[in-house]
Amino acid sequence: MTARDLGLPTRVPAPGLPDRVTIWEVGARDGLQNEDAVVPVSVKLEFLDRLADGGLTTLEATSFVHPKWVPQLADAEELLAGMTRREGVRYPVLVPNERGLDRALAAGVEHIAIFASATETFASRNLNRTLDSQMAMFEPVVTRAVAEGLDVRGYVSMCFGDPWEGSVDPASVVAVGQRLLDMGCSQLSLGDTIGVATAGQVAALLTAFSKAGTAVDALAVHFHDTYGQALTNTLEALRHGVTTVDSSAGGLGGCPYAESATGNLATEDLVWLLDGLGVATGVDLDKLADTSAWMAGQLGRPSPSRVVRALRG
Repeated sequence: MTARDLGLPTRVPAPGLPDRVTIWEVGARDGLQNEDAVVPVSVKLEFLDRLADGGLTTLEATSFVHPKWVPQLADAEELLAGMTRREGVRYPVLVPNERGLDRALAAGVEHIAIFASATETFASRNLNRTLDSQMAMFEPVVTRAVAEGLDVRGYVSMCFGDPWEGSVDPASVVAVGQRLLDMGCSQLSLGDTIGVATAGQVAALLTAFSKAGTAVDALAVHFHDTYGQALTNTLEALRHGVTTVDSSAGGLGGCPYAESATGNLATEDLVWLLDGLGVATGVDLDKLADTSAWMAGQLGRPSPSRVVRALRG
């Protein structure tokens, strides 16, 4: 018996929400990069295929970060060479610098993402840069990528709280984000890297971007569930017009540079929320739960997703 057979979740549409939300699935990159073990390429390829079969249309596939820093994704070229790209599915990759962009272009990538910080301390610890000098590193990457016809997304980390600096001023986040948009990024993903955001903070940050003239369709949200607030924060973002939400199948992931960060918002938990609110995603919840249960078996541990545990035990 499946959730669909049982008519679950019960759909009760709520006013003031988008009709449809795009889920930016990060499990194959942000999820697997945080596993202690290196997952075989064959398993990663099957994971991506299963996610596409479940109706997800944006699958962040891998990263061109130096293997020394993220050995779990050292097989990026092999993965992309072996991947069957589905029509209508995007496969963005994370690119940290111009060397990473060279590798992405050689692999035939069409969509990339860069990863910036909203705080000085995290920029120093993660990128060995200041807030200003990180922009000097990203500008040639974005300029070249756009000239080559690539779409570029900008991640902004530590948008709500930083483990070294505490609460983050929305104005600082807006300043970093606006510079990335001005460079040529088509979208910003606003990251709650250590999972401390509250709904009030989400509202304040999105309002600050609106007052700065940033179109809401240029914004996405990326929540971690450290304090159990990821779904609440997502709902607040939807009420402010955000229509792209990052999540990770099975709740895989965290942040290798922030020890207090727990897993990403689980895609199944997000889909359950959205289905119940009558917000379309195009995702088959039962297929997705099967995929995450399968991946949990590959990893040798239970899925962190509450919905996966409820549906698949």
